[in-house]
Amino acid sequence: MSYGRPPPDVDGMTSLKVDNLTYRTTPETLRHVFEKYGRVGDVYIPRDRYSKDSRGFAFVRFLDKRDAEDAMDAMDGALLDGRELRVQMARYGRPPDSHYSGGRRGSGGGGGGPPRRYGGSGRRSRR
Repeated sequence: MSYGRPPPDVDGMTSLKVDNLTYRTTPETLRHVFEKYGRVGDVYIPRDRYSKDSRGFAFVRFLDKRDAEDAMDAMDGALLDGRELRVQMARYGRPPDSHYSGGRRGSGGGGGGPPRRYGGSGRRSRR
């Protein structure tokens, strides 16, 4: 698997967010499980920028919205690799300036949210 590969053309696909994955779950495993419900266009497991470990969730994109809905209904609560999956429609698409490996460009704060109020690691000392 190439971490730097460009994203496929996902326009028109319906994306499901799959939470509670083990770190060993592979895109191939997810594709195999989810394609029972229809044609899967893409499976993407975001990885930590530095360790390259899975972040514990994935996006499974279907070519047909009805297939995605069927998969969501069937797979939400299903067991995979000993874990109970949580499956929902993805709320937002990938930010336009994100890297395919899960990182963000130009966000400054590292998390894409508002800048931190306190310096350092984001932790406040207890006084």
